[in-house]
Amino acid sequence: MYVVAELAQARKHYGDVEALRGVDLTVRQGEVVALLGPNGAGKTTAIGVLLGLRRPTRGTARLFGLPPTARRARTRCGVVMQESGFNGVLTVRETVALFRAYYPAPLAVDAAIALAGLQAKAEARVASLSGGQRQRLAFALAVCGNPDLLFLDEPTVGMDVDGRRLFLAGLREFIAAGKTIVLTTHYLEEADQLAGRIVVIDRGLLVADDTPQALKARVPGRRISFRTRAPLDPGVVRDLPVRSVVVEADRVTLLSNEPELVLRALFACGIDVAELEVTGATLEEALRALATPAVAA
Repeated sequence: MYVVAELAQARKHYGDVEALRGVDLTVRQGEVVALLGPNGAGKTTAIGVLLGLRRPTRGTARLFGLPPTARRARTRCGVVMQESGFNGVLTVRETVALFRAYYPAPLAVDAAIALAGLQAKAEARVASLSGGQRQRLAFALAVCGNPDLLFLDEPTVGMDVDGRRLFLAGLREFIAAGKTIVLTTHYLEEADQLAGRIVVIDRGLLVADDTPQALKARVPGRRISFRTRAPLDPGVVRDLPVRSVVVEADRVTLLSNEPELVLRALFACGIDVAELEVTGATLEEALRALATPAVAA
């Protein structure tokens, strides 16, 4: 697989703030890469540098072996940013038709609209769309040029459950066609389901780069989750081999290296356990276990 996007020792300063601190990142053809990290970690800056929207203070960025500002590179990319502006007077179909005309080998208008799940809104004026529908329109515009590389910056923000389902279905179809995806998201289940690689950026540094499975495997022990009718007495688990306890309403989640021992103790104490699950760590727990404490979803 050849390299489609690359940062080499990329640094970016905003006054006294160093948003990127020597980031090396290589994305190859056909990969789905999720950039994760806390707000202000440098994810959006990294994408901006890759796209040529921001010039690195030091280091280099390349798209398809070319500078990011090169037209030949840009015509092979599609982008969904956190905020997008549209002409509200045009219909969805007219907007997609206008944008696809900028590309040398675009998708058919109906194909782009279908990927975004907007068939029912094809003749609606953009001004009438909800926030989530506008995000899906942004996706249609990003894929209408049939790009080889797609950048998605928090693409499902503002979408309802049905909107996210339609969007993710279209994205999976796009991935199945062998396209390359770089996305940022705060919905870690999306990253876990879609991405083959997770790249974690924190305070401008790349602190992890691995598969979701490998990152989750770094967390020792198992995740015990169950519902209980009565509130859990903290004293019950105080002397047990439990690394963390999270109580949300009637759902209790424990992390332990010895789940069998913990469960035997809970049953012996008469804890009313329902909907019991014993699994490996989640991606969120894996990120929290990284060496840099500030890394979070």
